[in-house]
This record gives sequence, structure tokens and C-alpha cells, in this order.
Amino acid sequence: MLAGGSGVRLGGADKASIEVGGITLLERAISATVSAEEVVVVGRQVRTSRPVTWTREDPAGGGPAAGVLSGLDALLRTPELVCVLAVDMPRVTPSTVSRLLDALGEDVDASVLVDEGGRRQPLAGVYRFAALTAARPDRREDEHGLAMQALIGSMTVAEVAAVGNEARDVDTWRDLRDL
Repeated sequence: MLAGGSGVRLGGADKASIEVGGITLLERAISATVSAEEVVVVGRQVRTSRPVTWTREDPAGGGPAAGVLSGLDALLRTPELVCVLAVDMPRVTPSTVSRLLDALGEDVDASVLVDEGGRRQPLAGVYRFAALTAARPDRREDEHGLAMQALIGSMTVAEVAAVGNEARDVDTWRDLRDL
């Protein structure tokens, strides 16, 4: 889970703690990944409904790709697959994650959700651990500010069409009201 963003367009609000329907965005993300054996949250530590491992990218503010790579480093075991999910996508459900898993064929490095406009949402995807580590920059300092598209650019990616508004993210207060 990526929960460490600065929430600039939300006036610096902590996205993970924002509630939709009485449930925080972080808890919604955790419940979407209910089938995961291990959950790592990249962000500020708070109480959660299930045990998670906490980490932060170093230095902080490195962006989503740096957060994903920090999350890989915090895993207690080396998995075959990694589900990456930003907390600001409250409509992603266990069913979404199942569809992403189903789309991951043997010849594919990743599967990502695609919004209604045809844009890939790399922060809602399932990745092969080996593909993510192979795409990692050689130097750790090059991870800070690395774009997700640059990280996954060389990967073979299966696109999974979003159902309804599950690919919508919360970047502004208007986005939150619309959801």
C-alpha cells in the first residue's frame, strides 16, 4: 500500500485517514488485498485492522516508484507476486485484485487497472517481484523521483479494464465528493 503521499491538492491532508462511508482509505485498501499473505504500508504508522509492516522511502517524498521499491525492501519474505495499491483508490475491491491476478499470464510481468479514458493506473496493479527488482535502478539514489511509468516501462503489461469508477482516485476534495 502506498499511503505516504503529501496530499498537496488536499491541503496537506493525510489521504490514508480520510473516510469514505465511515471507513478510512487505508482500511479500504487493506480490505481490497485481503488475500495477500503479507501487507506492507509505505506511510505514516497508524492503527490498522490487520497486522502490517510499516516503512517509508528514504529520503521521504521520493514519489510512488520510490515508495514501491521501499515496500519491496520491507517484505519479510520474497513473494512471486506483489500487489501495488495506492490508498487513494477507494473503489478498488478484492474483486478488482482478483481480476488483476487472473490477467497475469505466464508471459506477462504485470497487470494494471486501466481507467475509462484508457490510462494505465500503475498504482493499482499486480507485478512479478522479479520484474520489479530487475527494473530497479542500479543506484538507490536514482529511485528518488523516479516515475512509475519509467519503472515499469520495460515490462510486458496486461491491461485490465476498470469496472465502473474503481480506477478513480482521490486527489482533490472534489474527487472525494464525487466518489
